[in-house]
Amino acid sequence: MRLERKDHMDALGASLLIGFSVLLGLNQALVKLVNTGFAPVFQSGLRSFCAFFVVLAWAALTRKRINFRDGTLGWGLLLGVLFALEFAMLFIALEYTTVSRVSLFFYSMPLFTAVGAHFLFPEERLHTGKVTGLAVALGGLALGLSDDTSRATDTAWVGDALAIGGAICWAGIALAIRASPLVRVSSEQVMLYQLGVSALLLLPAAPLFGEMVRNVTPGLIGIFAFQVVAIASLGFLMWARILTLYPVGNMASFSLLTPLFGVFFGWLVFNDPLTLRFAIALLLVGGGLLLINRRRV
Repeated sequence: MRLERKDHMDALGASLLIGFSVLLGLNQALVKLVNTGFAPVFQSGLRSFCAFFVVLAWAALTRKRINFRDGTLGWGLLLGVLFALEFAMLFIALEYTTVSRVSLFFYSMPLFTAVGAHFLFPEERLHTGKVTGLAVALGGLALGLSDDTSRATDTAWVGDALAIGGAICWAGIALAIRASPLVRVSSEQVMLYQLGVSALLLLPAAPLFGEMVRNVTPGLIGIFAFQVVAIASLGFLMWARILTLYPVGNMASFSLLTPLFGVFFGWLVFNDPLTLRFAIALLLVGGGLLLINRRRV
């Protein structure tokens, strides 16, 4: 059945986007849990490897066109490298700092996307509202970085820096898709590029980071399987589908929910400390992102 494109956000679209924001917010907590069983780089590579076959099966089931000889291979390799760096940094970051702090810094990705888009796409130049949003959000990031009370360890700054690095790589992926022929291929093919290349890079590199398997339990394997299917595969495919059906401007505001859910699950699962300064930082980043994504009238 072919679904028609909507000109506004309806209840179904809003429900799906809120659900996806919950999944993404939960993701960091699940990764940190599974880090106790699989080392971060190995977990990241293994997740990409498993998710590759889930997406491939979905593409075959839905008869989506996959053609790696369509002239996009070079761009696909670039995406895969950025994807590998993004998730390696994200997973390692959770070894050093809290889920709440990672949620704040990693989901600052739209800030870096807006800056990159300013230089790459003339129609997305920074205007007064966007510049104000950038200033507000960057102020929030600076405030979050300065909050010593919410840091779990003295080395939390390493995790904070890696989370920001992951956000920059994520922004690079979004900009590369927008600026290349990949914008015209199926979301399944784009995901296969990212998952396949990252698995080929991360799995061989995993032994360089020490012991790959730690204390694996059936519960952790179940959590890992949920990540592979519900988040890394079907969750992102659902999001990509929603992107084709609803106005992007209406979807942008829902992305602000993700760090809020991330902070919530960090507190719920790991009892992450929440301070007034950190809460203000989160609100500033969210407000800044709202200004960046607001349509100019």
